[in-house]
Amino acid sequence: MKAATQLTGEHAEDVLSTLGTWLSDDKDSALVFVTSTQGGAVRAPGALLAVTDDDSVGYISGGCIDADVELQARMACETGAPKALRYGAGSPFVDLPLPCGGAIEVLIVPHPDREIIRLSAETLKRRQGLDLLIAPSGEIRIATEADTVAADELRFFYAPKLRLRIAGRGADALALAKIAEASGCETRLQLVDDEDIADANAAGLLAVEKLQTPSDPPVANDDPWTAFVLLFHDSDWEVPLLRQALDGDAFYIGAVGSKRTHRVRCDALRDAGCSEADIDRVRGPIGLIPSLRDASMLAVSALAEIVDAFPGKSSSRRSRTAVLMLAAGASSRFENGDKLLADLNGKPVLDWSASRVPNHETLSKFAVVRSIESDRAKILRQHGWTLIENPDAHLGQSKSVKAGVAAISAQAEFDQVIITLADMPFVPAAHLEALCKRADTSSRTAIMTEADGRLSPPALFTRTHFPALMELSGDQGAKALFLSLPLGSDTCALAKELAEDIDNETDMLRIKESTHA
Repeated sequence: MKAATQLTGEHAEDVLSTLGTWLSDDKDSALVFVTSTQGGAVRAPGALLAVTDDDSVGYISGGCIDADVELQARMACETGAPKALRYGAGSPFVDLPLPCGGAIEVLIVPHPDREIIRLSAETLKRRQGLDLLIAPSGEIRIATEADTVAADELRFFYAPKLRLRIAGRGADALALAKIAEASGCETRLQLVDDEDIADANAAGLLAVEKLQTPSDPPVANDDPWTAFVLLFHDSDWEVPLLRQALDGDAFYIGAVGSKRTHRVRCDALRDAGCSEADIDRVRGPIGLIPSLRDASMLAVSALAEIVDAFPGKSSSRRSRTAVLMLAAGASSRFENGDKLLADLNGKPVLDWSASRVPNHETLSKFAVVRSIESDRAKILRQHGWTLIENPDAHLGQSKSVKAGVAAISAQAEFDQVIITLADMPFVPAAHLEALCKRADTSSRTAIMTEADGRLSPPALFTRTHFPALMELSGDQGAKALFLSLPLGSDTCALAKELAEDIDNETDMLRIKESTHA
């Protein structure tokens, strides 16, 4: 068995490329997916292991179960049937406990489609992201943004390898290039001095090019999976190279130096005509640890910051989420007017609820109201909510759910919806993030809040459940659908006091003393 520390096969591109070669040679082969984890698993859902009769590439644990999974994969190749297995807590393999106390679930796909594997590997080699859909039957297909994920399918995202373009001179540039290469990153090193180039070649760094003049730097070709790091203390080179990087698609642009040096650099970029938005993209000083003086330590610190910013560090695809706030209720149990407009520590209840949902590129905010000309609608607009009118709100909450989900379903870019209530003013943004993270890192298609043992909104449902949400009737809400799902559902904990809702004056008097608002 290969050691878990071996980097060959750590990336999906390596696993799929090798598997493609085996399949082309007509070798009996299987592809293994980590489908779910609990506790302190070594690898995340989506991690890959490819197995043939006499070899394997990739890994799915720290060595605890890989040998058995490889054996199971070879047996699956003989039967031709896919196999789902669980190791650790709750597993029938009691002789293979996981030291972390958690659990790992895998799906073994024998004889995967040769053409799909070839196209998948080529997609990553072309520096494009790859979405794979995997069915329990073992069918694997390459997904598009518009594809609907079936209730029993898994979807994993694979990014191209992290690429570093390093421009500089001296020990800092060489140290960062060496540690990046050792970590499996594609590395392009741009140097000025011949002595540095000789040292880089002697260290086995192959992608090395010479910077000739600041007015004519080499073509950058940075893509969204590339980080650019400037390791110069040379003002002649800084501005041209940074402007070039800012014109590209690099997810990270950073430059070495002190805070004072960075202020001077930013002023130089302004003088060169760069916008404030572009200047804000340049990180400086770089690294997670400030004021390091050793090249090797600076390299570790800088690479850690780059990895933290890398958009492809997880194989769990970041789903596009619509937050749907139900704000069309009649407040019939509230004794003194409209509860959503009632004062709660200085501003209306709805103001609290609407302002707690963050503005984020992967979140879109929709709210259902009775009338888009109402005072409720005015508050929601102020916080950036898109309004959906539901004149039939008096016929039950299901009408609001249906109106909202129908509007969201019509827009193919949304993978899931979080349904929340306008009369819950304390739900924090972090809880919505937790719901999204739970969905992105597991196979769960429905996740509901649990507060002190009670199921509560907000509730997340993937697109698979949109039709069922639109079939709810009367006063049925998301909870009714959630309880009907025996599989694929989960809960996410929230403190009881943060899940408070307001139905009547008694509720209002009690929570006005709360410190949450």
